[in-house]
Amino acid sequence: MLKHYALICHHRGRHGSQEFAALVHRPEHIAPAQRQLVELFQGLLTEAGELRDDVAPTELASYCLHALTAAGGLPSEAAVHRLVTVTLAGLRPAG
Repeated sequence: MLKHYALICHHRGRHGSQEFAALVHRPEHIAPAQRQLVELFQGLLTEAGELRDDVAPTELASYCLHALTAAGGLPSEAAVHRLVTVTLAGLRPAG
């Protein structure tokens, strides 16, 4: 799921749709969708198990969304895959 979300962000970023979305969508319209994405990611992360326990699942979900949004500015799909790998590493328990 993380890889697919990152690839969506990457492709949107490559086609300039982020600037258009910023013009069309105001924060009050985006907030409910953002909450739904956090809840979706939280559910998926909870099901996956083996997550670090020093950070709340909601915070981990938010971390994933924000980290993977950076894929929109990456130059290649290989870079997107590396970003996903780093993001996943941040979810795992230390040690």
